[in-house]
Amino acid sequence: MRVRQFLHDTKGASAAEMALVLPLLLVLMFGPFELAHYFWTEHKVVKGVRDGARYASRLGFTNYTCSDLTNATLKTQVQEITRTGQVSGGVAAVPDWVNDDVTVAVDCPDAALDASGDTAVQTGIYTGMDNAPIVTVSTTVTYTSLFQTLGFDATDLTVSASSQSAVMGI
Repeated sequence: MRVRQFLHDTKGASAAEMALVLPLLLVLMFGPFELAHYFWTEHKVVKGVRDGARYASRLGFTNYTCSDLTNATLKTQVQEITRTGQVSGGVAAVPDWVNDDVTVAVDCPDAALDASGDTAVQTGIYTGMDNAPIVTVSTTVTYTSLFQTLGFDATDLTVSASSQSAVMGI
């Protein structure tokens, strides 16, 4: 008699079902927000790196050697533009993104080739130059999770981006 009564007792069945479904429900609720936040962070980093490379490409040829941006102040400005979108005094687009995370590198290929790949381009703004400098701005930023307080550990995730632009000196 007690076995039959136990089998037909449904008290607490809803609570047990909820305990089984709750973890999946939480993942379905908060997972898309976390994924969207990661992509939004990636977008901000990629946009910042592109802006930094564009800014650096507009600096005068005299500021470059074939290995570096010679003016430390301009290098800091490129890093600031990349992180904040402003030459100085801005707020980083991504939390904990500092200037040291932004690398500004310069390279001068042996010769810039024309569309046919035969002749070095030495016309226009590159007249009289053997090697036109190309600036590369790159960064790697540690991703900060949107839901760290819920126990989502994203300390190993990083966002990286790189952008190149030929120096135009305009």
